Amino acid sequence: MTLNARNNVHVRGTGMKAMLFAHGFGCDQNMWRFVAPAFEMEFKTILFDHVGAGGSDLSAYDPVKYSTLAGYADDVVELGQELGLQGAVFVGHSVSAMIGVLASIKAPGMFSRLVLVGPSARYIDDGDYKGGFSEAQIGELLEFLDANHMGWSAQMAPAIMGNADRPELGEELTNSFCRTDPDIAKDFARVTFTSDNRADLSNVKIPTLILQCSEDIIASAEVGEFVHRAILGSKLVILDATGHCPNLSAPEEVISAMRAFV
Repeated sequence: MTLNARNNVHVRGTGMKAMLFAHGFGCDQNMWRFVAPAFEMEFKTILFDHVGAGGSDLSAYDPVKYSTLAGYADDVVELGQELGLQGAVFVGHSVSAMIGVLASIKAPGMFSRLVLVGPSARYIDDGDYKGGFSEAQIGELLEFLDANHMGWSAQMAPAIMGNADRPELGEELTNSFCRTDPDIAKDFARVTFTSDNRADLSNVKIPTLILQCSEDIIASAEVGEFVHRAILGSKLVILDATGHCPNLSAPEEVISAMRAFV
């Protein structure tokens, strides 16, 4: 099986330099449809689905390999090697922000810049660190998902999306969550919400842009500030956009901030 088939890879654009887009939990590459085309003149844009999402090959899913974010980062590195990426820009949304952090450390030189959209290095509070959720809350969230995938999706997706005045956005995310294989979704949710990548941030050695929404129940302003402080020399941009998916709700603002950086 080729990586192209495994990860449903699509390469577009005419630029010499590459820009790789990675989607968040419960989503697929379609979440970048309003952002990626804006960079096709200057970059070769690469879109893919994590194994278990979108049009990826579900038979490639290995619960052991994907029991940590490192398994997903290995896929990104493999993909980059197959495409011959050098000095590319990695753009990661939500959990893929940390997957990109790990990939950039694993493969020095593959990426020259990171764009992290709504990143969180750890979702669970820990002493002075405020991740936004208690361990009990994350436990309840995972239990609810375990018991009722559809119900969880219908309740959580609109809250994660925010922008209650634009219900069609919440609906799109709900549908995306519902399309995900329930067993894989449960695994990925557990990996996402229990991961702790705080110690990895200081190992990032390339210019990094952090895009933080002004109101986000998944990755709060405190969390964005933490990532910014931990990655030396990183740039933090607070967007006017609200919710956790500005790539859908405020693509022009995301594009503008990215253009100024890349």
